[in-house]
Amino acid sequence: MSTDNNPTPGYLDMKLLRFTTAGSVDDGKSTLIGRLLYDSKAIFEDQMEALETASINRGEEQVNLALLTDGLRAEREQGITIDVAYRYFATPKRKFIIADTPGHVQYTRNMVTGASTANLALILVDARQGVLEQTKRHAYIASLLGIPHIALCVNKMDLVEYKQEVFNDIQHQFEAIEKSLGIKDVRFIPISALKGDNVVDKSRNMDWYDGPTLLELLETIDITTDADFVNKRFPVQYVIRPQRTEYHDYRGYGGRVAGGVFKTGDEVVVLPGGQKTTIKSIDIMNGELDHAFPPQSVAFSLEHDIDISRGYMIVDAENQPKSSQELELMVCWLSESPMNLGGKYTIRHTTAEHRCIIRDVKYKVNINTLEEISGDKAVVLNEIARISIKTTKPLFYDSYSSNRITGSISIIDEATNNTVGAGMII
Repeated sequence: MSTDNNPTPGYLDMKLLRFTTAGSVDDGKSTLIGRLLYDSKAIFEDQMEALETASINRGEEQVNLALLTDGLRAEREQGITIDVAYRYFATPKRKFIIADTPGHVQYTRNMVTGASTANLALILVDARQGVLEQTKRHAYIASLLGIPHIALCVNKMDLVEYKQEVFNDIQHQFEAIEKSLGIKDVRFIPISALKGDNVVDKSRNMDWYDGPTLLELLETIDITTDADFVNKRFPVQYVIRPQRTEYHDYRGYGGRVAGGVFKTGDEVVVLPGGQKTTIKSIDIMNGELDHAFPPQSVAFSLEHDIDISRGYMIVDAENQPKSSQELELMVCWLSESPMNLGGKYTIRHTTAEHRCIIRDVKYKVNINTLEEISGDKAVVLNEIARISIKTTKPLFYDSYSSNRITGSISIIDEATNNTVGAGMII
C-alpha cells in the first residue's frame, strides 16, 4: 500500500494537539483563549457579532474576548469559570483541542479530568504577582498526570511596562519548581492576552524576547515521542463478527493501540490466557495496514482461533506488562462522598472492568506546598493521595510514567455508578 495510507509513527499525533489551560483567578485564561481564537481567525462571523453584542450589554468599552469561553450563564454571573470547557480550532498547520479548566483548589478534579489526555499544559502567571501557591499546584498536577510539555505564559506584561527583568524573575522562580518535580520540557513566553502581545503576533513592545509566540509554539512543538512506541499494548474493546457472506469467517478484535508499533506477522500473546499467536492482518474501514501505532483505532485478525473478549489485551510476546492484584496508586478523589477505606469499588482499566478493595492510604499530598501528610486516612473531594488496592483479578499494567493508558484506572462507586477517583499506577 502507499505511504500516504501507511504513516510512520508520530504522523497522526502531529496533526492534533490537546492542551489544557490552568491559572489562578483573574490570571486571564479566558481572555487568552479568546485572543488565540480571535487573532488566529478561528471565530465565525455570527460568533463575533454575538460577542460584540454581549460586550455592549455588559457595558464594556471594547470587545471582551473572555466571553468566547465563558459559555455558561452561571460563569458570567459569577465572573469565574466553573467547569471544564472543551474548545476546538485549527490552523493550516495543526488541529487543537483546548481543555479550559478552573484554577481554584476546589476544582482540582476538573483540572485532572481536563488534563488527563493533554500533550501540553498551558499555565498562566500574572506578571504582577509572580509564582503563587496555585502555580505550584498546577505544575504538580501536570507533573502527576504525566503531561510531557508545559508552557508557562507570563501574562499581563502590559501592566508591568513589558519589563524583561519581571519576566526573568518569574522564570527563575518557576525553574526551582520545575527541578523539584522533574518536569522535562518547560517553555516560557511573556504575553499580554488583552493587548495580543506574543499570543499570535510578535510583540513590538518586547523586542528583547526572541522566542516563538504562543501560537507558533502550539503549531510546532514536537509531540511525536509523547506516546509509548516501545511497549506493544492493545486492549481489546470489541469482537468483530460481520455476519455477512463476503466476511463469513472473519473474526477481528477492535480497539485502540495503547502502546508500541504492531506489524503484520508479529508474534503476540493474548492476556490473561497467555496464548501465543501471530497477527494475520491489521484492518481498518477501507483496507489493511502493515503496521499500527498509538493512537490508531484498528482491528487485528489472528492466525489462531483463540477465545478473546472485551477486556483482554494483546501484547508483545517478549515484552509483557506487569501483572498483579495488589497495586499502589496516586489517586485524585473526584467525589463529594469521602473515600471509604476498606470499601469495595469497581475499577476500569483500559477496556477491562474489575472489583477492588481500598486497603490503605499511605499519605496525602498538600497540593499547595507539595508536602506529604502521613497518618490522615480521610480522603475527600479534590484531595490527592497515595493508596494501595487489591483487585479480584490480576491487572495487566505498566507504570503510569511508562504508559498513560495502561497505567491509569478509574474508580467507580458500585452503588451510584459514578466515577469517584482517577488513579495513576506507581
